[in-house]
Amino acid sequence: MNWFRLKSGGRLLLLSVLAVLVGTVMASATTLETVRQRGFLVCGATAALPGFAQQDDKGRWSGFDVDLCRAIAAAVFGNPDQIEFRPLRGESRFAPLQTGAVDVLTRDAPWTQKRDTAFETSYVATAFFDGQAFMVPQSLGAVSAYELDNISICVLDGGDELARLQEFFFANQATYTEELYEDVADLGVAYRAGRCQAVSAPARQLQAIRRDLPEPNANRILPERISKELLGPVVREGDDQWFNIVQWTLFTLINAEEVGLTSLNLDSLSAARTAAIKRILGEDGDYGTPLGLSPKFMSDIIRTVGNYGEIYDRNFGPQTGASLLRGQNALWSNGGLLYAPPVE
Repeated sequence: MNWFRLKSGGRLLLLSVLAVLVGTVMASATTLETVRQRGFLVCGATAALPGFAQQDDKGRWSGFDVDLCRAIAAAVFGNPDQIEFRPLRGESRFAPLQTGAVDVLTRDAPWTQKRDTAFETSYVATAFFDGQAFMVPQSLGAVSAYELDNISICVLDGGDELARLQEFFFANQATYTEELYEDVADLGVAYRAGRCQAVSAPARQLQAIRRDLPEPNANRILPERISKELLGPVVREGDDQWFNIVQWTLFTLINAEEVGLTSLNLDSLSAARTAAIKRILGEDGDYGTPLGLSPKFMSDIIRTVGNYGEIYDRNFGPQTGASLLRGQNALWSNGGLLYAPPVE
């Protein structure tokens, strides 16, 4: 009996030691190592939101968020298609990232102090500048939010959006009436039915509503933003290498647009004597090896996914039937907020 207890206890001790060793090995594996061993990137993005993430009748995903994920896969593998895309609903934004179920998160959870510090996750950089805006029919004739007066507006009941709406109209000494709803989907239904003359929500949600209308271009998203919402990739804390890989993937997209590198002119510009272009293409210096990537990782990103402007146009350009002006998401040199450190 005593021998059995000792033997059982020894087995339990051995199993416990093995579990600790296995756990230590697993914990020491970097995200880059895990992704490469698996053979593909697992990316979490928003559930269907036209322009950002949508699925066609063959199950293929596309959109701004999806293209950011594809760019990261191109940086790691040289192939943007080595990726598994997992749409995440609003109530499951960070847990899949914390648990390792996804490698990076690009869904539409705006950057806040709490989200950046309370969930063992880190926002990498801003990929899309957004904020609460207004959409109106073109027939209204308004080209600025400051022209709105004596108008009915559909808005979500309670929360920050209603409070901002009230503050905006109070500050501008304009009048309006509220049509309150509980869900974003209700805003589109009500606006389409003519229950309000305008709808107010984050511009990305207005764009999704607009694209679902019978005549998207008969409606206009006004240029002003009455809040600030910064959207971008999120990674787990504690892996600086992976943080830098995701960060410089986004910076590559921005820098490529700034110097005029596109997926179409990459080869013709590879012989250019411009130092900035040579560095991005890996012709002058090795900026990939310190990240654990190929020296040509930036060239791989641009060749297979394009630059930031190409991604934006692909998902929000005229060919979508509901073009969205770049606005804040234009390059800094074109009056926008988009800016990246140089490659040097």
